[in-house]
Amino acid sequence: MDLNKVMLIGRVTQDPEVRTTPSGTSVANFSIATNLTWVDKQGQKQDKAEFHNIVAWRKLAEICGQYLRKGSKVYLEGRLETRSWEDQSGVRKYRTEVIADNMIMLDRKGDNFSSGNTPGYETPLPQENTPMNQTARGGQSTEEEINVEDIPF
Repeated sequence: MDLNKVMLIGRVTQDPEVRTTPSGTSVANFSIATNLTWVDKQGQKQDKAEFHNIVAWRKLAEICGQYLRKGSKVYLEGRLETRSWEDQSGVRKYRTEVIADNMIMLDRKGDNFSSGNTPGYETPLPQENTPMNQTARGGQSTEEEINVEDIPF
C-alpha cells in the first residue's frame, strides 16, 4: 500500500495566480510558508520557515483565487508531485509541488492582512445571512459565482 498525502497549515506568501488552460480548466499557483520554532542548546529561540509551492485545479483554483490573499492562514491537503522540464539552455529542472485536493480558510472574521495595494484587506468569510451561508444551511442561493454544492471540500 502506498500513500502520498500532505497536510499543511501556514500563511499564503503571495496572492494566488489563477490562469485558464487552453482546454478551459482553471489552475491556481501560489505558495504558503510554514514555520518551525525551537530553543537551541544556548536557550535561544530559533525560527525556520519552509516554503511550499501549491497548485489547485478547477473549482478549487477559482475559490483560492477569489478568497485567498497574501497573509491568509490556510489549511491545505493534497499530494506531492514533482515535475521536470528542460530550460532554454537544455538543463533539466525539477519542481516539487503540492497538488491541493482540499482547502480550509482559517482566518477569523476581522483578521486584516495587507495585500499589495489593498492595505487592511479583510478576509471575505461568509456572514450569517449571505447567500453562501444560507446554501450551507440548506436554503436557496442567489449567488452566481460559487455554489456551496460546487465546492470540492
